[in-house]
Amino acid sequence: MDYSKESLKKHYEWQGKIEVVSRVEVNTREDLSLCYTPGVAQPCKEIQKDVKKSFELTRRKNLVAVVTDGTAVLGLGDIGAEAGMPVMEGKCALFKAFADVDAFPICIKSKDTDEIVRTIQLISGSFGGINLEDISAPRCFEIERKLKEVCDIPVFHDDQHGTAIVLVAALINSAKVANKQLKDMKIVINGAGSAGIAIAKMVLNVGVKDIVMCDKFGILYRGNSQMNDAQKEMAQITNINNIKGTLADAMKNADVFIGVSAPNVVDSKMIQSMNEKPIVFPMANPVPEIMPDIAKEAGAYIVGTGRSDFANQINNVLAFPGIFKGALTAKATEINEQMKMAAAKAIAEYIPPNQLSTENIMPSVLDKGVALSVAKAVKEAAEKTGVARI
Repeated sequence: MDYSKESLKKHYEWQGKIEVVSRVEVNTREDLSLCYTPGVAQPCKEIQKDVKKSFELTRRKNLVAVVTDGTAVLGLGDIGAEAGMPVMEGKCALFKAFADVDAFPICIKSKDTDEIVRTIQLISGSFGGINLEDISAPRCFEIERKLKEVCDIPVFHDDQHGTAIVLVAALINSAKVANKQLKDMKIVINGAGSAGIAIAKMVLNVGVKDIVMCDKFGILYRGNSQMNDAQKEMAQITNINNIKGTLADAMKNADVFIGVSAPNVVDSKMIQSMNEKPIVFPMANPVPEIMPDIAKEAGAYIVGTGRSDFANQINNVLAFPGIFKGALTAKATEINEQMKMAAAKAIAEYIPPNQLSTENIMPSVLDKGVALSVAKAVKEAAEKTGVARI
């Protein structure tokens, strides 16, 4: 199937992938008086007295804003707020399909960090959570950080944390299959943008000690003048031997390659230079850093990509619906590191140990039971860490 052609046809047919559906019947004068005036004044007064009642008396408790500025939409780049709308609608459809979470697309026509933050802050009282999407780095880091300071609801940049969570789940299960210890692994991450940096931080949190990050200019090392501020920060906590050079240099004797970068930047020789039983996660979409069949021919033991036409699909849809469902159920004030790690472990543990194999390290992205398992783990982590309001 030509997905581009058929999808365009479907979008003309659908004319939008979401709609507002009323939860109440309005057929009689009594119905009207109860859901609107005069009866509606009473819940308004209750919320005025205690704003937390907005989670009980409105749909806020199950409503997420999916927000973009259109600057980093899929692999298309800076295409503008309106052009990002089909992706945001698609994300909202996935929230509903996989976790029964209501979500609404918000596309902001601004590239000004403070203006975006202020806009989201001003509308945050209508939502139970904020999902930031397709915002370019390094601005996305600052937008998320500032929003966390001014909002009392979860703010989650899925391109960063959702990607990191599913990668860590894949890594946990791959280590089991390959019979390797996370603490002994050398991991190379190619792509030091929002996703790569979030992955590196979470991989460190799961116990890995030796991570080397690369970008277009090569290896991130202390003193490299080509790095931006976020990359300089990462150079302080990765690359323990402060090695220099290219991606090919970094991959020598590595156990794991993680790619969140560009198509076809890895070749067979790089795979062959890795340690025994190399684990390869080329995640660039739609064309990965190396095609799975080529990686396998070169000796890769486990290969996972973001694509649905190969084994071991590593996709954010395994994470974000359940994460928000769990956070919303807990009425959490934030999504913290413990909640993210709980989500990653829940995804990994969804596959029984006796079913793990080189071709089966991740649950199916279409298995809606994953979101329920993730939601339960996230809710429990929220309660344990004191960010729940139930």
